[in-house]
Amino acid sequence: MAGGGELVVSFGEMLVDFVPTVAGVSLAEAPAFLKAPGGAPANVSIAVARLGGEAAFVGKLGDDEFGRMLAAILRDNGVDDGAVVFDAGARTALAFVTLRADGEREFMFYRNPSADMLLTADELNVDVIKRATVFHYGSISLIAEPCRSAHLRAMEIAKEAGALLSYDPNPREALWSSREEARTKILSIWDQADIVKVSESEVEFLTGIDSVEDDVVMKLWRPTFKLLLVTLGGKGCKYYARDFRGVVPSYKIQQVDTTGAGDAFVGALLRKIVQDPSSLQNQEKLEEAIKFANACGAITTTKKGAIPSLPTEIEVLQLMENA
Repeated sequence: MAGGGELVVSFGEMLVDFVPTVAGVSLAEAPAFLKAPGGAPANVSIAVARLGGEAAFVGKLGDDEFGRMLAAILRDNGVDDGAVVFDAGARTALAFVTLRADGEREFMFYRNPSADMLLTADELNVDVIKRATVFHYGSISLIAEPCRSAHLRAMEIAKEAGALLSYDPNPREALWSSREEARTKILSIWDQADIVKVSESEVEFLTGIDSVEDDVVMKLWRPTFKLLLVTLGGKGCKYYARDFRGVVPSYKIQQVDTTGAGDAFVGALLRKIVQDPSSLQNQEKLEEAIKFANACGAITTTKKGAIPSLPTEIEVLQLMENA
């Protein structure tokens, strides 16, 4: 891995979420909204840093008040924002996120186009990407040019420099022209990843089969993978490595808002993997890392908003000890 360091570099979108002040209402019914920083790759960066890790974010923001606010939030949370660029002609993306009564989310996006979609390959901070021990990304940056080409080039640079590639597709169907286009583009880079994390619903989306039995999940496995993870919400996580597989249960906790829980899980797991890469080949170590990630994800569901609810390492270890 690149340089033997512990840097996790996340690539993609950072935006402002507007969340209703009360749960269980439609956007039209919401009496007011709270402004919250969001975007899955940015959440992962901050999750890593909150746990004491080294993190950097690569992406584009609007040269506006929201964009400058988001860059400051990265810095304030210990994330290197040296690879963030600003676009004077496009706004920072916004998303209105409804929290249903069960804590699950629905999205309405404002990005026509937003600054994150306009990142070009020439604007990539190659030095930051080359220092990555893990290079992490989603699929939203694959939707439109020029960001798609920038995404593919960044993956190439990271891979050539020796980084592990981590992929959490995190599809947002509302942003794609069709389910089929989403599925095709998400799978177009599938084989290049070392670590892939999907949720239960994403297994169905990508395979067309409503099941997380091993024979269905293995349709998503590739010989190049080092680790495939299927998060099961409150039921924990299934994992598949080259020589072993298993299930790690989650922690029982009162959920308030699931926003960012998957990102917290990914950030925590990547933090553990860069600390001890041998966990990818050692079942006992990997299960400990996944327990830590499950605890991190669980804590994140106990408060509203993703970034404010991301835990410190001490908070995660306390939950694990008390469980």
